[in-house]
Amino acid sequence: MMHDTLSAPLAGWVIALADVPDPVFAQGMMGSGIAIDPVGDTLHAPCDGIVTSIHAAGHAVALTTGEGAELLMHIGIDSVAMAGAGFERLVADGTRVLRGDALVRFDLDLLVQRARSAVTPVLLVGDGFALTPLATDRLVTVGDPLLRLTRTTALADPTAMDVGPDVRLTLTVALPHGIHARPAARIAAAARGRDAKVTLVCGAARASALSMTGLLGLGAGFGASVSIEARGCDAEAVVDAIAAILLATVEEGAPPPPVPRSVANRIDPRAMPGVGAVPGLAIGIARWLRPQPIMAPSGSGDRDTERVALATGLVRLRSALAGSNGVLAAHRALLDDPDLLHAIEGEIATGSAAVAAALTVTAAQAETLARNPDPRIAERGDDLRDIGQRLAHAILGTEPEAIRIDPGTVLLADDLLPSQLAGLHGTAPGAIAVARGGPTSHVAIMAAAQGIPMVVALGTGLGEIADGVCVIVDGDGGTVRADPDDAALAAAEARVARLRAAEARARLDNDGSPAATSDGHAIGVQVNLGSATDATAAVADGAEGCGLLRTELLFLDRTTPPGRDEQTATYRAIAGALAGRPLTIRLLDVGGDKPAPYLAIPAEENPALGLRGVRVLLAQSELLETQLAAILDATDTGPCRIMVPMVASLAELDAVRVVLDRLRGDRQVALGAMIETPAAAIGADLIAARADFLSIGSNDLTQYVLAMDRGNASVAGGIDGLHPAVLRLIAATCDGAAQHNVPVGVCGGLAADPLAVPILIGLGVRSLSVPPVRIAATRALVAGISYATAVAHARAALAAESAAAVRALARALAEEDHA
Repeated sequence: MMHDTLSAPLAGWVIALADVPDPVFAQGMMGSGIAIDPVGDTLHAPCDGIVTSIHAAGHAVALTTGEGAELLMHIGIDSVAMAGAGFERLVADGTRVLRGDALVRFDLDLLVQRARSAVTPVLLVGDGFALTPLATDRLVTVGDPLLRLTRTTALADPTAMDVGPDVRLTLTVALPHGIHARPAARIAAAARGRDAKVTLVCGAARASALSMTGLLGLGAGFGASVSIEARGCDAEAVVDAIAAILLATVEEGAPPPPVPRSVANRIDPRAMPGVGAVPGLAIGIARWLRPQPIMAPSGSGDRDTERVALATGLVRLRSALAGSNGVLAAHRALLDDPDLLHAIEGEIATGSAAVAAALTVTAAQAETLARNPDPRIAERGDDLRDIGQRLAHAILGTEPEAIRIDPGTVLLADDLLPSQLAGLHGTAPGAIAVARGGPTSHVAIMAAAQGIPMVVALGTGLGEIADGVCVIVDGDGGTVRADPDDAALAAAEARVARLRAAEARARLDNDGSPAATSDGHAIGVQVNLGSATDATAAVADGAEGCGLLRTELLFLDRTTPPGRDEQTATYRAIAGALAGRPLTIRLLDVGGDKPAPYLAIPAEENPALGLRGVRVLLAQSELLETQLAAILDATDTGPCRIMVPMVASLAELDAVRVVLDRLRGDRQVALGAMIETPAAAIGADLIAARADFLSIGSNDLTQYVLAMDRGNASVAGGIDGLHPAVLRLIAATCDGAAQHNVPVGVCGGLAADPLAVPILIGLGVRSLSVPPVRIAATRALVAGISYATAVAHARAALAAESAAAVRALARALAEEDHA
């Protein structure tokens, strides 16, 4: 009788096979053996032999000894879902190896993060041999005696009969990860003891259904064509049983998706936590912005003279802001606020100088807004303070202090006003870090439009960073690290270089074709727009259309709503800039944090849950009809799609469609719904039955799911669109829409989050609409991942226990993709 000793293939703690956290291994379905909970990162050959097969993902190695024994070493449990991330194959199929030769090197930290368990079974999977453990419940190093391999009486193959009917079936493998260890064990179990000789064929490879190593060596992944050939009396039944295994879209017996562990060690403890306001990574030298306060003169003492000074300042400032868009247009509108002007004139009437009156009144009103329970309204206090500073300079006939910065500077501030960012001379900062502020502030919106990474709500700790210190600003993770060591700096520099190179490749590869994953799964990359100018630049970077046109920019900061002709002209200009690409126009979305002065919407105790979005449109039928008519008028310039905001029920979408059908005539336009409420996400199958498309507004969906106001700095740290609850509702939306073959896109901030993109793709999202500056980066992200990897990654994210765990999982994937 032959005896041989198998050495420990890796260092770690030896445990009994019955203690492996997977019944397929623990119950011996794959074979007998032992397991090691590893502390090392390299798998070695336990004896001399030939590598029968090494899985494409690198996590499983089959080895045949010189005596013919078949061994299988499986690194981690459910590690096939890692799709090769963290595994480096050091040998190939057919390689002859000696005891102790390195077979696979793996990232143990990543294995612990992403696999169900790092425990590694060492199994005997063939007949004619037996194993006896030589070590249990103790620590071993590579080469220590582990198992005794003994030849037993060879077993006859009960399926070796050459009589009975022949059955052959060819199918496409639907198992998410193809034939790996677990389904191979089930296939062998289905064939064992049956009166049939069964062979599986994939390409040029053939394997007996009883051979675990042979089945793993087929290389039959998801989507592979496999033929099942059987002869014998039980041939038909065995073929049917194996076909059922291979055609299952959900693997029977598979554990839940891996949950990331040890999340804390993925977060740099030396980084200062804040709230990411604009995604991106930047490295630069810190420069504090400490503007000098305006010294208000004592004034003339004559009320009429000060009133003239105020009037002159208003004329100067209005002239300077004329033609402004966006944030600065909102500042212009503040100058027309009669209550504000009346309060300033009242201060002058009491004897104050015009400059002092402007500063005092705006500061007081800003302080009042800061106490508002709606934090987004509180953030508008920054705009009042800003306009007060601007008006004071205009009255004095002076200019704000010139702020000049060097390229790549990281701008630090206690708070940052829109005029201060707009007034920077020279180049834009490489990044911004702010002690106060919020992610929805106007200055954050301006930074996002320029693609400047920004972290806010860093607190008083930011003040400890001195001018001239090297700083890493991570807008994705919402952290700032000052004075990084050489290793951290090198890692950040490498990541920045990779991101820039990927964006450059995306721009060079922009031949007008749709964005697609590395394995050819089309994912539309569209742009969120506010103007025709933005559209032209986005198309040049590869935008496939507009996924969101925010029409409220037309309606706000004015005393009357825009008419049909004005709206039509705007839509036509943007459609023309898109040059035939689809334009998705969101119907007026006001109410809540976006009040329109000409709408009679009474004050509400909770505006976020009150009259807003489609509710306003249905209550103001003239507004709805005028806007729908204007959009239909613009369809002669390019394809338009209409998106209804804040839909919570099918009845709301139906009500809009009734008006649209009455107005459309023979003009073609698609009607879709925004999914921003849990009700819409859960009822997506109902809404999709009568919608042409669905678009997820992740910002509002997140705040409604988590019951946290996304503008509230006191809860900002917990407001994260990658919270598993939010992701599960996105998954529910995609699943519901798929029942009617209705496409789902994301147009909220999550679409521009680099850590979120692979997860959204894996959940079934078919298009991403992002700010213009994120087009090339998003196309690069899409091209850099396979759809199969994204699906596995999304499943793991859905099983995570927190947003932090999801982000740790996402960061690990990003790091592995570029390791």
